[in-house]
Amino acid sequence: MRSVSIDKLIQDLGLEVIHKPDNLMSEITRNELNRLGLQLVGFFKYFGYKRIQIIGNAEWHFLAGLEKNVRAKRLDTIFQYPIPAVIITRNLDVFDEIIIAAKKYNRNILRTDMPTTKFTNRLVNYLDDALAPQITMHGVLVEVYGMGILLTGESGVGKSETALELVKRGHRLVADDAVQIKKVGEDLLIGESPELIRYFLEVRGLGILDIERLYGIGAVKKWEAIDLVVHLEDWDSNKEYDRLGLDDEYIDILGKKVLKLTIPVRPGRNVAMILEVATRNTRQKQFGYNAAVELDKRMKHEYEKKKQNTNKQV
Repeated sequence: MRSVSIDKLIQDLGLEVIHKPDNLMSEITRNELNRLGLQLVGFFKYFGYKRIQIIGNAEWHFLAGLEKNVRAKRLDTIFQYPIPAVIITRNLDVFDEIIIAAKKYNRNILRTDMPTTKFTNRLVNYLDDALAPQITMHGVLVEVYGMGILLTGESGVGKSETALELVKRGHRLVADDAVQIKKVGEDLLIGESPELIRYFLEVRGLGILDIERLYGIGAVKKWEAIDLVVHLEDWDSNKEYDRLGLDDEYIDILGKKVLKLTIPVRPGRNVAMILEVATRNTRQKQFGYNAAVELDKRMKHEYEKKKQNTNKQV
């Protein structure tokens, strides 16, 4: 299970620390939030205490309207649960009872000056990204005509050379050799390069190339959504390759099915040009037009037409 530390959360979101136990190593593992509403009136049956707790304007004014001893008792009950952190929005004043309970039970109290709705949206997006399931795949990721193409295949098959040719044609490199992929939300796969090797490309015989320095900032991109996987393999004369494109093949990446093409490679084949056409063709399919299906319809129509003419002659 992926997690993000309280220290990183504080740094990345610029939060003010009101109270943070020195000896507590807090890790956030949930991307959901909980606004302390029902718990303030004593309902704890479905309390999501493993989530970050939010105190916004409404919760704060409710607490402000309670008697001091009642407020202290209810906050003490809430802070008994192992909550990762309480974040107070709008730069609202922190009640003494919150500080007392936080020190008593070793809880993190943070604050932001952002409005509650804007901050919760920002926090959810941040946690979705930080806690997204992630894997690293061997391959090359490029952006071609606005689509993310993940090139896979055995070492030496020509993935990096193909990426270099695509960059020369005006497309962009995202990652070479190692592609870090994370699933954001339900069905979005985001690929990027490890920071150490970002924008570097290895070409056998030339060595390591810095694509940003060679071709400019417009030739690289930090991340890209993965729309298509293209597997490159050495041409096998004994293997039957798809010649029509009627049957789609998919690969499973982090539980999401991604369209996959297998392209055989041999001397004389312009793989970069084929990838450009494959990208355009995939885009056409997404908009409802499939050339293979259209040709199949025409052939069936012609067959039926000839069949009817034959029956009339008989």
